[in-house]
Amino acid sequence: MNEVVVKVEKLYKEIEGRKILKGVSFEVRKGEIYSIIGGSGSGKTSITKHLVGLWKPTSGKVWVFGKEVATLSQRELDELRKNIGYVFQEGALFDSLRVWENVGFYFLEHTNMKTEDIKKIALSKLKLVDLEEDIMDLMPSELSGGMRKRVSIARAIATNPHLIIYDEPTSGLDPITSRLIDKLILQLRDKTGSTAIVVTHDMLSAFTISDRILILRKGEVVTEGKPEEIVNSTDPFVREFIESGFPLRDRII
Repeated sequence: MNEVVVKVEKLYKEIEGRKILKGVSFEVRKGEIYSIIGGSGSGKTSITKHLVGLWKPTSGKVWVFGKEVATLSQRELDELRKNIGYVFQEGALFDSLRVWENVGFYFLEHTNMKTEDIKKIALSKLKLVDLEEDIMDLMPSELSGGMRKRVSIARAIATNPHLIIYDEPTSGLDPITSRLIDKLILQLRDKTGSTAIVVTHDMLSAFTISDRILILRKGEVVTEGKPEEIVNSTDPFVREFIESGFPLRDRII
């Protein structure tokens, strides 16, 4: 787990005079589940936009798979993105496409593969997220929230990416389904050997699945460490953040 998959160094981002990221630095190692947590507007999703090349730094550098993202040509960026799976906050499934078409969307759009072969890929990925063949021809509107989330994860892993970015994977889900998604993220890491970056508000999720956690506040890194190190932090903001995330923590643990 020593190979560095993502490296962010002194990342600053300013838009129209507003400082969004202020010198953020961290590394994510191969096979890790690395969670980025913080309140709304702390800069979590802004970081992921730099990782996939949607934004360029005002200053600082971002490397993914050893390549400095901001320097890549469009063709090189497209190649990089093929190796990154992205699970959007609301799932972002295409309402007019069936489940198998959503999962196999990359192959439908960018290859000349036969429909039967794309369906085989879609089914194999759906089974990885504990879904079966009987949903292949359903529309997203016919799925529960948890099933839609799992289909979106299946789509994200369709190209066998080495890095998966989860943007609020448990958002809008009930507690039981949220814990099932946590279990799924862990299973996918173990089954595929992929690296995961999880952007989340869900404190329980972060402390359950993460190898390491980064806490952001107003675009700055407050602390980084293993879950047990974060829990034992004496930093006043970290203590307040943890207690707000686990309001009954002393009664539960």
